[in-house]
Amino acid sequence: MSGPASVRLGLRENWRQFALLVVVNAFVGGMVGVERTVVPLIGAEEFGILSTTLVVSFIASFGVVKALANLVSGPLADRWGRKRVLVAGWLVGLPVPFMIIWAPGWDWVIAANALLGINQGLAWSMTVLMKVDLVGPQSRGLAVGLNEFAGYVAVGATAFATGYLASEYGFRPAPFGLGIGYAALGTALSILLVRDTRGHVRLESSAQTEEAVPVHFGEIFALASFRDRNLFAASQAGLVNNLNDGMSWGIFPLFFASFGLGIARIGVLKAVYPASWGVLQIATGPLSDRWGRKGLIVAGMWVQALALFLTAATRRFEWWLAASLLLGLGTAMVYPSLIAAVSDASHPTWRARSLSVYRFWRDLGYAIGALSAGLIADRFGLSWAIAAIAALTFLSGTVVAVAMQERRRHLPERAEARPRSGVHP
Repeated sequence: MSGPASVRLGLRENWRQFALLVVVNAFVGGMVGVERTVVPLIGAEEFGILSTTLVVSFIASFGVVKALANLVSGPLADRWGRKRVLVAGWLVGLPVPFMIIWAPGWDWVIAANALLGINQGLAWSMTVLMKVDLVGPQSRGLAVGLNEFAGYVAVGATAFATGYLASEYGFRPAPFGLGIGYAALGTALSILLVRDTRGHVRLESSAQTEEAVPVHFGEIFALASFRDRNLFAASQAGLVNNLNDGMSWGIFPLFFASFGLGIARIGVLKAVYPASWGVLQIATGPLSDRWGRKGLIVAGMWVQALALFLTAATRRFEWWLAASLLLGLGTAMVYPSLIAAVSDASHPTWRARSLSVYRFWRDLGYAIGALSAGLIADRFGLSWAIAAIAALTFLSGTVVAVAMQERRRHLPERAEARPRSGVHP
């Protein structure tokens, strides 16, 4: 890709960079997976925190900061380039595992998760955005599915590995050695091998014949938040999806432990959900390109709600395992379809910014889910917290069924690069 004439859209034309970004996002996901099983139990057992709301406060710090990092990632990507933002995200994430290993109190864990939120908001946003840039409009679902597959399989595998390491060697430091390796490798690959993709955005923009696009970020924020019905439906569904994920991150380990389940088996349950979510996106992403986004999103939200109700209502490992698989299936149906739907409704010149607004609302769900579930659990119990989030998830799917209209772009997948004045994505 030495010049504009060599720029092409498509997975086959860009498979090397695409594959590299898949690997990089696996390391991004692994950074979160390090915390999925172990950190809530560190708060409850090592630091003796009795309040569920306080235990899950680390997820709230992560969610708020990640949401804000998502919001600025789009404008920064358009201004600085995708690669620079990706590298910046990795540099911020480097101290995270060390801070948790050496944490003398819970405030260190909260601070580490604020840095992790910046890392995830910048790095994960760029890996998915760069893949969408590379493949063009006809393969967005596939691109997002492969990106999220890599990230969430890594989350699941790492959650399982850290559960095993914690059961054998204790909560700290052994499980967090994985995080140190992920951060080092992700940073090195991003600096040395990843290439920017703004040339692909310019190429796709040159093929557009649509209406004038918004210029100001405030207008894009309004469109993605409430003015465009498809973007509104996607943003609220994304928020609720991560709201129930934030609840499961903080509440599930405490819920399972309250029935005497050991940390190794908790690690299995915490691994099955993101691992099935990740693997199944290989199928659901391309299916959204063929079948459309709306049906998968609605059905996926309802399947998630069923899984959460099943978790809250049962008391056996086998049922919890089945519910975890269902939760992974429902999330796999929703996750790539939502990002693809936002991309469908956005012009290439402001797609990065609309995705950043969507990801802002989506990842704010981590904080809202963790804190609301913690407050409900402290007052009514852990089962009620899970059931309440299940009801909200079902309602969110109904909103998508009513508000979203199917809209997919059908543009040429391959086109020659040609300069067009005034396009500076």
